[in-house]
Amino acid sequence: MDQFKIGKFIAERRKEKNLTQLQLAERLNITDKAISKWERGIAMPDSSIMLELCTILGITVNDLLSGEIITVDNYNKEAENNLIEALRQKEASDKALLKVEIVIGVLSMIILFVPIFIAAFLPMEDWQRFVVMFLGFIPAFIGFFAAMKIEQIAGYYECAVCSHKYVPTFKGISFAMHMGRTRYMKCPKCGNMSWQKKKISKK
Repeated sequence: MDQFKIGKFIAERRKEKNLTQLQLAERLNITDKAISKWERGIAMPDSSIMLELCTILGITVNDLLSGEIITVDNYNKEAENNLIEALRQKEASDKALLKVEIVIGVLSMIILFVPIFIAAFLPMEDWQRFVVMFLGFIPAFIGFFAAMKIEQIAGYYECAVCSHKYVPTFKGISFAMHMGRTRYMKCPKCGNMSWQKKKISKK
């Protein structure tokens, strides 16, 4: 998707509807700065307001993502191209998230063990040891929670029995035995327990 082309298209349609950036922003309950960013190709409209934006501008979501009015003749082709591009962007985003997950995991381990090491080897009162370990545990726990959330939503898990790819629940992934990014979970499609590998694509 060409953000600059989409931004220019939004601006053209807005002007055709005789709306200022501020008027459009007010109808969408957002700031006019957000509209300006869209029209300059800096950002894209959030999916939560995309349908409402299209209704106001008198276009379809496919028109918006293509940056032009799509004719009946090439509608299917453009819809397919937009879907493929959206999938590519999700895959790239998921890969980046999984790298962030590794960083968060390493930092959380450091944050957890440094206070334990300090409490174990430096002379201090028992209550001070407790406070030091507690102060290390809280941010480490938050970090582990964030890493697990990324592990859940980034990409898919593939059932070893029926090859079904799906996004597990947070509870399911949290309590599953695992080796790296392979987890022993129940497939929601076939109902079998198996060691399921993390996959970035649904292909």
